[in-house]
Amino acid sequence: MKRVVITGAGTINALGQDVPSTLSAMAEGRCGIGPINVRDVERLNVRIGGQVTEYDPDEYFNRQQIALYDRFTQFSLLAARQAIGQSGLTFIGDLSMEAGVVLGTAGGGVNTWDENYRTVYEEGKNRVHPFVVPKLMNNAGASHISMEYNLRGPTYTVATACSSSNHAMGQAFHLVRSGASRVMVTGGSEAMLSFGGIKAWEGLRVMSRDACRPFSANRNGMVQGEGAAIFVFEEMEHARARGAEILAEVIGFAMTSDATDIVMPSRKGAAQTIAACLRDARISGDEVGYINAHGTGTSANDKTECAAVADTFGPYADNLMISSTKSMHGHVIGGTGAVELLACIMALKDGIVAPTIGYEEPDPECALDVVPNEAREAKIDVALSNAFAFGGLNAVLALRSA
Repeated sequence: MKRVVITGAGTINALGQDVPSTLSAMAEGRCGIGPINVRDVERLNVRIGGQVTEYDPDEYFNRQQIALYDRFTQFSLLAARQAIGQSGLTFIGDLSMEAGVVLGTAGGGVNTWDENYRTVYEEGKNRVHPFVVPKLMNNAGASHISMEYNLRGPTYTVATACSSSNHAMGQAFHLVRSGASRVMVTGGSEAMLSFGGIKAWEGLRVMSRDACRPFSANRNGMVQGEGAAIFVFEEMEHARARGAEILAEVIGFAMTSDATDIVMPSRKGAAQTIAACLRDARISGDEVGYINAHGTGTSANDKTECAAVADTFGPYADNLMISSTKSMHGHVIGGTGAVELLACIMALKDGIVAPTIGYEEPDPECALDVVPNEAREAKIDVALSNAFAFGGLNAVLALRSA
């Protein structure tokens, strides 16, 4: 069994268009949620989101590329460029064959779907662009990263709703730990902030119209976000041999299915997944200092997750810090776990625990240390990242400081 470390990270999200600006925003407790700018916004009931602003694809891609890249693929490529650049890796020879890509996304090319439905149904046209299918397919982001960087090893996409990127990173971890790959580029991307993408979520009646307030008694729903975060997972010996900077070590992963309900979370399922992750990492509950919560800001999720954490950690739960950065960047759906892993790395590497902002009223059913409103300095040796998706699909990652 190989040890797995993170040697590169990149992101674009509502808080920043790179890792330093994102971590700075998290440390400051800055909110990236605000009014959204999408076509027909006046027809939406929910008009806020964690949207990537001041972004012009023409600055990064030529016209031919833009014709082929949905917004989620653009985000994937931009974040991958940063991560691979930081890692210092060049994929040639044998390393090219032993490196691949596993990305998570729930919706894939949602903007492309939306635009082309309009073309056919609203504008009455009978033809669409010949690249619509390769543009909207869920594996487009992973495939384009593979082609851009000559990554010829295992490459695929995971789609498990809001756990997609945690599942993807868990699979990448397994591939490197087993020795099947020396390096994996992994993470997640989502760009669902279009008229159709928002209307679909409105139908669930779980959306807030004003703010995301996880764990606060007056919370009133989740807020959508968009963006991507990509990481380089590398075999530790390989990283050390080339003198790479190690951001954190990935030490455990677990995934389970509630097998109960398509939308309601399960306290038992969440607890079982956290416990299984601790076992996989070969650590005990008292070693964990921070959990980046799934923390959507819905009553069902927040109460269930807090109960699961309390069940799993028992007396150690009082010493845990648990926060939801969705309060700042919104729920990035299939890419959310990847963006949130940045908060875990910040806690481990920089000793700064990101806060849960928007916290206004204590909830007796969420009686944990949720790091309300202001970041906290603390020495963290082990951090967990939780993801609990519709469909009852759970995925938890464990990281250790390097």
